Amino acid sequence: MSINYKLVIDDLRTQLGDHPVTDDPVRRFAWSTDASYFRIVPEVVVHAETLEQVKLTLAVARKHDAPVTFRAAGTSLSGQAIGEGILLILGHDGFRKIEVSSDAKQITLGAAVIGSDANAVLAPLNRKIGPDPATIGSAKIGGIVANNASGMCCGTAQNSYQTIASAKLLFADGTELDTGCEKSKAAFVKSHGKILDALTELSHMTRHNTVLADRIRKKYSIKNTTGYGINSLLDFTDPFDIINHLMVGMEGTLAFINEVTYHTVNEAKFKASAMAVFHNMEDAARAIPLINGESVSAAELLDWPSIKAVTGKPGMPDWLSELPALSAILLIESRADDDKTLDNYTQDVTAKLAG
Repeated sequence: MSINYKLVIDDLRTQLGDHPVTDDPVRRFAWSTDASYFRIVPEVVVHAETLEQVKLTLAVARKHDAPVTFRAAGTSLSGQAIGEGILLILGHDGFRKIEVSSDAKQITLGAAVIGSDANAVLAPLNRKIGPDPATIGSAKIGGIVANNASGMCCGTAQNSYQTIASAKLLFADGTELDTGCEKSKAAFVKSHGKILDALTELSHMTRHNTVLADRIRKKYSIKNTTGYGINSLLDFTDPFDIINHLMVGMEGTLAFINEVTYHTVNEAKFKASAMAVFHNMEDAARAIPLINGESVSAAELLDWPSIKAVTGKPGMPDWLSELPALSAILLIESRADDDKTLDNYTQDVTAKLAG
């Protein structure tokens, strides 16, 4: 059955007013792409500043069976922030909560908080959030969690999956759940007990399927940031813990993320970086096992096309243009809480690469 979007738009305006809702063709076209190369023009765009506006939008979507796509900053390269039907965009002022615990070990963030803003608050406390995507200066927390946006330094140890403490969620049927609140969880048991039972059973089945369990463990032992965090079915037995971690990487398909509480991680006071140049990709790859250890916080490989792409750009060294074809570079970073340790780390890396 086709969807009558005129009725959808009329209902949205009735519920939300005219200002948050637009079906103007030019504005819809403007919101039809994100950082990816895809283009999907939505039928209507809603800018939501409050959770109530999100709830009302989902209620209209349910009534008309219309699809909804959630969008934060739209920095992902894979098209997750565009879609047909209703495009619900986090507003400019809402979902901006930042609250740090007294010991700075946790931080609660609204979905529209930019990652670097969270880190700016934590910086004087020598803490930061775990995930560190390259777009952290513009990416918002809702998208960082929903896309499992990781970075060069957080790897598989400090990403959203490993550092999420709890989340405030809104499901498609309008039900709210705070996985960090016992009262909220008790209410969810009464209203959605069947979902919790199904998750518990699914976890049990996965654990006892040796082939599947081994495959999941192997897949998630590396930096696997695509799709649902189904490793939660093995890592946790409490269904609320499973829900909490399934939110990481679900790309808006399971719930709307209102707030997230992260366990913060240490922010080293001293850092050093190096560009190590190799004749080819093979030599660069062989260097990784040599430098792997506590001396190196992160290493990222630049192949020849990557090198050519940044040659001549502001801030890049002039000698990039002099490298022979098919060269490769390792960007290496060391971190420590004191300068002596950092000096030891850099000497260790330099010695390991000497050959």
